[in-house]
Amino acid sequence: MAVLPDVKFVKLGGAATGSLAVLTNGNLALANSASGLQAGLAERVKRAAVASKFTGNALKTLQLLAPGDGGIDRLVAIGIGEPSAAKPVEWLKLGGVIAGTFSTGDLTLVLERPDGEAITAEQAAEVALGFAMRAYSFDLYKTKKKDEDETSGARTVTIALADPDAAGAAWTVSAEMARSVYLARDLVNEPSNILGPVEFADRLAALSEVGLQVEVLDENALAKEKMGALLGVAQGSVRPARVVVMRWNGGASGEKPVAFVGKGVVFDTGGISIKPAAGMEDMKGDMGGAAAVSGVMRALAARKAKVNAVGIVGLVENMPDGNAQRPGDIVTSRSGQTIEVINTDAEGRLVLADILDYIQDVVQPVAIVDLATLTGAIIVALGNFYAGMFSNDDALSEDLARAGRITGEKLWRLPIGPEYDKLIDSKFADMKNVGPRWGGSIAAAEFLHRFIKNETPWAHLDIAGTAMGSPADEVNTSWASGFGVRLLDQYVRDRFEKQG
Repeated sequence: MAVLPDVKFVKLGGAATGSLAVLTNGNLALANSASGLQAGLAERVKRAAVASKFTGNALKTLQLLAPGDGGIDRLVAIGIGEPSAAKPVEWLKLGGVIAGTFSTGDLTLVLERPDGEAITAEQAAEVALGFAMRAYSFDLYKTKKKDEDETSGARTVTIALADPDAAGAAWTVSAEMARSVYLARDLVNEPSNILGPVEFADRLAALSEVGLQVEVLDENALAKEKMGALLGVAQGSVRPARVVVMRWNGGASGEKPVAFVGKGVVFDTGGISIKPAAGMEDMKGDMGGAAAVSGVMRALAARKAKVNAVGIVGLVENMPDGNAQRPGDIVTSRSGQTIEVINTDAEGRLVLADILDYIQDVVQPVAIVDLATLTGAIIVALGNFYAGMFSNDDALSEDLARAGRITGEKLWRLPIGPEYDKLIDSKFADMKNVGPRWGGSIAAAEFLHRFIKNETPWAHLDIAGTAMGSPADEVNTSWASGFGVRLLDQYVRDRFEKQG
């Protein structure tokens, strides 16, 4: 796993060397302790601001090189806008901007509001989390690095603020979230020749170190469970399928768990319905849903969340082979429902169908959220800034949407209903795995809906546009974003840990 930056918290008022970052607002006020570090420093900043038309707007920066005597090589004033109105995600973005601005050398961040009010421990931890998320890089396989690669990502930051002890305690929790996001990103970024279903399962088995109970189902176990839909996808590959179940029991004894379900196609050629060559290398990331589920389960265990939760991921490789399933094949899912495989490139829903059915039988969850890089159609609909959300439950949908607004991992709900459901009726089986050309993401969601029993509250998140290859932002410049980890952790906090 990529290594977190070294984050230290100290009391305000100490001397700074190397690079210095201070917060400022629209009036170009500087934190008192920052202005006291060096005589005339605030005045220099104001003069530079006028010259560069810097107004202190949120997340904007003003840089001064060698601003004066005192050991400071570089000063950056960072706009914070109106700090009293800043939401948690804005403090997170602030940390990301700081990490993106400083790429090398010692860094001291004076985390003091220019209006004199104290920054809370939680806000400081969000800044540190944003710093860590932006500092992530995946260069494991680079044997020769360019100069900019060798110095990228500040590895050490000293944060000066009013209450360093409280901030340090809050960061201890947030650091585990950072490691969990790193895990999800690492899994998605790994090449498929390194990370097959077996290797993926082995990495998840190691999560027992943070307190998860991990169970790995091999091919024989999957055959006994009659997971014909999942095994049908895997049969064209020489690499055997795996299903991994992760359990965290932090809630009341006997309380039904929330279930997180992830698609884990470690590489997707499309099978016999093979994809075009251009861009196929990105299909190493077709397990972004499984990566997100792995990350959130790690996060819940690491912070000892007061919830019972279960995560399940289906791990397969979809390859063309003499033994691969064909368009027109009919498979029998674990639920007993039959599926006509019209397109072997619509494989993720086949994997999810069996593990959705399995987890409902095994734990009877109070709610289910599945995540999958399921359709290119969702990118056509929403681009790369929102994930698509489909659900049979309004309360669950709003809980997830609220968590998305808080974390910045945004969701947009799209419809499901009987008009769409009939589009996947088959002449030869109970259903087919694709509908007509239009509304492809909705047809895929309706397919999954057929495997939800007793109207259990369920939401399907199509993260094809947000888990990989999404535009760089304040807290991520990696190809893999780790989308979904913070979202689901926030959902758990709000729905299961703030009751009563």
